[in-house]
Amino acid sequence: MKYLPNLFLAATLLFVSCSDDDNTDPIPDNGGVDIEAPLTYNFERNGETTVSFDGQTTRIRMGEEVVGALLDFDNSTSESLLAKFNHQEGESNFENETLNASNKNLSSKTAASRDYFVTNTAETAVIRADFETYMEKQISDVFPGEFQAAEPGVAGQLADGSATRWVAPDGLEYNQLWIKGMIGALMADQMLNNYLSPAVLDEADNIENNDNEVLAEGKNYTTMEHKWDEAYGYLFGNSPSATNPLATLGDDDSFLNKYLGRVENDPDFAGIAQEIFDAFKLGRAAIVGKNYQLREVQAAIIQERVSEIIAIRAVYYLEQGRMALEQENFGTSFHDLSEGYGFIYSLRFTRNTVTGEPYFNRTEVDAMLSQLMEQGPNGLWDLTPGVLSDLAETIAAKFSFTVAQAADSN
Repeated sequence: MKYLPNLFLAATLLFVSCSDDDNTDPIPDNGGVDIEAPLTYNFERNGETTVSFDGQTTRIRMGEEVVGALLDFDNSTSESLLAKFNHQEGESNFENETLNASNKNLSSKTAASRDYFVTNTAETAVIRADFETYMEKQISDVFPGEFQAAEPGVAGQLADGSATRWVAPDGLEYNQLWIKGMIGALMADQMLNNYLSPAVLDEADNIENNDNEVLAEGKNYTTMEHKWDEAYGYLFGNSPSATNPLATLGDDDSFLNKYLGRVENDPDFAGIAQEIFDAFKLGRAAIVGKNYQLREVQAAIIQERVSEIIAIRAVYYLEQGRMALEQENFGTSFHDLSEGYGFIYSLRFTRNTVTGEPYFNRTEVDAMLSQLMEQGPNGLWDLTPGVLSDLAETIAAKFSFTVAQAADSN
């Protein structure tokens, strides 16, 4: 089944749609101004680019160094991992000296969106503590089993085909919880619930300044242009060609970019990457053209599709884990289920464009994770396949895809 765009959004676009720049007969928008999206994500003013998302690229690269450090048995400690997460400017936490000199870090943008967390700082603290706990447990619960075989209640190695997985006594790979959880708590939350939110895009005098092309101090962009670009950066900010990122999609980072690539490669969802990229381009062009209604339509497309990526991968890993568990292939199963755990965690940061809320709230997410881990005293070792089937159905029911469609990707 070929992936199809959301029909409600498609219908909305009939009223506010704009042409590609190679179309000689553009469709006028409601304001009577024709907005043309460029073929690539290239926007200039006075011959110089107006696109900037350095902060997002920096955080993606910090995250990549954490990914490697989480399996560095010889050098990593709880203290070194936490220092990477909570980096302070000038501290030598990373191999990359540019990252060490940066005043950015991962923790300050985790669960920090304007729409979900600005008045919910208690939950922000809980979520950041979760990620610190995953790092600490990787050291305290997983690392001691580096050279021994895992079994129920005992940390160690499990074979996953030609790969080796290192699990805690409960069967979890805490590095996978951290990586996949960051996709939601940092990348998606900042994109969907912060930089694409009208509360950020239209803050203070942003509309007036954008209308009059009043630029941010010392910059070649308006504040609204920049906020939109920062959302773009959390998906494409580490691409070698940020103007044409689909050419290397899936290879540019270990976070959203990687899993958009995985979903795109499933014939059931082919076209989702182009739809997201086109929405980013057209939304940015709408900002330049001062058409904020069209901008909002494009933001909604991105919010919905990125949310779907998280849900599709959650279902995929639950189903892959279930099939491996039925064959008692514990290494493959626990690896998939650890990834699934992280994607379920990330559902808390999705955005339902009808309600303006996540598809699953914190209570619902915690309940699903409890189902995954609390079937017995040994966590994943005590799971039965039926629990995983039920969880997959619960997630898919909130979206427009089926369990079968999500389960056969790669």
